[in-house]
Amino acid sequence: MDHASFTAVTESGELGGRVVGDGPRVLALHGGPGLGYEYLGDVVDEVAARYRVATFQQRGLAPSTLDGEFTIAEAISDIVAVLDALGWATAYVMGHSWGGHLAFHAAAAIPERLDGILAVDPLGAVADGGAAAFGAELVARMKDGSRAALAELTTREEAEGLSLDEEIEQLRLLWPSYFADPATAPEMPPIRMSPGSSGGLWGDLVARLPELEAALPTITVPTGVLAGEGSPIPTTAATDTADRIPGAWSSVVPGAGHFVWIESPGTVLAAMDRLVRSAGRRTRARPARTRRSRAGSTPSSRARSAAPGARTARGT
Repeated sequence: MDHASFTAVTESGELGGRVVGDGPRVLALHGGPGLGYEYLGDVVDEVAARYRVATFQQRGLAPSTLDGEFTIAEAISDIVAVLDALGWATAYVMGHSWGGHLAFHAAAAIPERLDGILAVDPLGAVADGGAAAFGAELVARMKDGSRAALAELTTREEAEGLSLDEEIEQLRLLWPSYFADPATAPEMPPIRMSPGSSGGLWGDLVARLPELEAALPTITVPTGVLAGEGSPIPTTAATDTADRIPGAWSSVVPGAGHFVWIESPGTVLAAMDRLVRSAGRRTRARPARTRRSRAGSTPSSRARSAAPGARTARGT
């Protein structure tokens, strides 16, 4: 598929991205926080079979600005800037992992810019979102040798911090645990990381979990949540969140882990089709109404605390 590049300008730097396909507009949000967006390539191409899909590198890594406050409020503003740069008044948002969690925030803050959201194996928005169980399950699935190497890195991290290479090695050790069958997990592809972005956004994410949970019943945009049955994130993180959002649906994919499209090809495209159909039914069922953006009331926090056990779950 032919991908066209685009640039979105913000008050604090530029954001670079790509767009591909034809059809209803979809903005894909990558996980992490602080990962390179290229890992979404296969699922973007899957969905682009029937949709116009844009994705962009969230700030912290090239081709986007390396600088930022690294808060959820800023991340939502960046979504608006990307939609404006594309000339899209509205779009569906498809987010994976952290990107799915960010989609919940966007649905609460900027509903007038969204046609609907699809969260793919996201960190949830009820209680700790499943973070503690996620971190524990990642480690539990590891082989003894890998678990020992991870423990050594964790001790070093707590004492003096890790280099970027060590952060990537930490993810490499955990990589098989993200799959339903760790023994048959594919080799980890080249992955870029921005520790500054990851640390800032993770701290803000944790601090704002109670606020997001309280906002779930106010979300009005069509919402679908997809979970891998074999993901280290408990499926209840997805289903409990969907249960709090009026009219939302959730689906658990048998035999799939965290990267649902790898172990169950075509599932994400089918879920996007379901979301668009449900959005169409809701539009026909009730008259359109103006929905006020709450982006201006979004608080900012640089809190660095994380949920117990969640530190090893970053980089998803």
